Amino acid sequence: MASAAEQLASNLNFGAFAKADELKKRIWFTLGALIIYRLGTYIPLPGMNPDAVADLFKQSQSGVLGLFNMFSGGAVGRLAIFALAIMPYISASIIIQLLSSVVPTFETLKKEGEQGRKILNQYTRYLTLVLAVFQAYGIGVGLQGSGNLVLEPGPFFLLSTTITLVGGTMFLLWLGEQITSRGIGNGTSMIIFSGIIAEFPSQLAQTLELGRQGAISTGLLLLILVMAICVIAFCVFMERAQRRLLINYPKRQVGNRMYEGQTSFLPLKLNTAGVIPPIFASSLLLLPTTIASFSQASGGTGPLSTIATYLAHGRPLFMFLYAALIIFFCFFYTAIVFNPTETADNLKKHGGFMPGIRPGERTAEHIDRVLTRITVLGAGYLTIVCLIPEFMITYAQIPIILLGGTSLLIVVTTTMDTVAQVHGHLLAHQYEGLVKKAKLRGAKR
Repeated sequence: MASAAEQLASNLNFGAFAKADELKKRIWFTLGALIIYRLGTYIPLPGMNPDAVADLFKQSQSGVLGLFNMFSGGAVGRLAIFALAIMPYISASIIIQLLSSVVPTFETLKKEGEQGRKILNQYTRYLTLVLAVFQAYGIGVGLQGSGNLVLEPGPFFLLSTTITLVGGTMFLLWLGEQITSRGIGNGTSMIIFSGIIAEFPSQLAQTLELGRQGAISTGLLLLILVMAICVIAFCVFMERAQRRLLINYPKRQVGNRMYEGQTSFLPLKLNTAGVIPPIFASSLLLLPTTIASFSQASGGTGPLSTIATYLAHGRPLFMFLYAALIIFFCFFYTAIVFNPTETADNLKKHGGFMPGIRPGERTAEHIDRVLTRITVLGAGYLTIVCLIPEFMITYAQIPIILLGGTSLLIVVTTTMDTVAQVHGHLLAHQYEGLVKKAKLRGAKR
């Protein structure tokens, strides 16, 4: 068995990729779907004033609009038909996950396997539609009340804007499902990934232009390049890092035959929460800034503007709260997605145990203790990566987000998952080839 695995690994090269027709079809399908998505980010909403939209976004791009614009690949800044992107679906997925840990009915569905997951996915789609309708209508109302953005405000504009934005979100949801089933990688992640990557060239061009103008020295540009490579390598290392807990299975007898005990591992990821904590923290902190920007655009002032000033990018209060919220959501979301008691019960049912620890409650306490410790490291890692662009923008006056933050985390994790899927498809193709060769040899004999 080991020699077969070694042979598969050694034969895994570009020649194998050239022969994997199914994999090439999946990659071409994914690229075609992403091109359709990118084209949609340039189709504007009907009835908008393009110049006024550009001016408003320049004033509000440091708030939630800037965060959403990053995830939508610039569609928010252009108020395109895909301006909502799949953010309603992300919110709905998180809500359903929370309910799966609180509501007994959802918790039961979660434990029912594939059939239960299908029902939960359907509930997620329904909730996505509801959230998209509310958000699209709110955007329409906000656009009508923000100066001269709308050429002909009124009920027809609200209706057309709501239908267009909701239709765009549901189309992207369908497109993401098609990528997942017929393409390569996770469809939702690939759509967000392509949107972020599309904004990288403009960020890089902006930085190079500052170097050409003399605002940034050549040495600093080289330092930025080295730092970007180091941060990416650090993210890859931390995302792959895991703590493995040893699990032993006792000897068992089947009929008259005795089977030896087996040994396996329970892998606990260092960053169990993924990119959810930075997204939540950014949304909560940037919400006052965005509301204050719309208020100022409408001629209003008040305490909200003062709060938004203290929570502006680069301010000490913003950085402190940003780090605190990331750490809080790391522990909170980890507790939601991973249940040590349920894991310990499953090990006990299958006869597994950890050396020196009694099965059941003691095992659950040990898993929880280890998970808490590694979550401290994971929270620190997310905090460092997300604060790097804040320090670079504030203290080094470098307006570039390539050195860290939520965008880089999404790019790294999506790339790693996609490469793993490509590797899996190639291994499956190689294995099928070896099986066919073995059958041909057997037939000749």
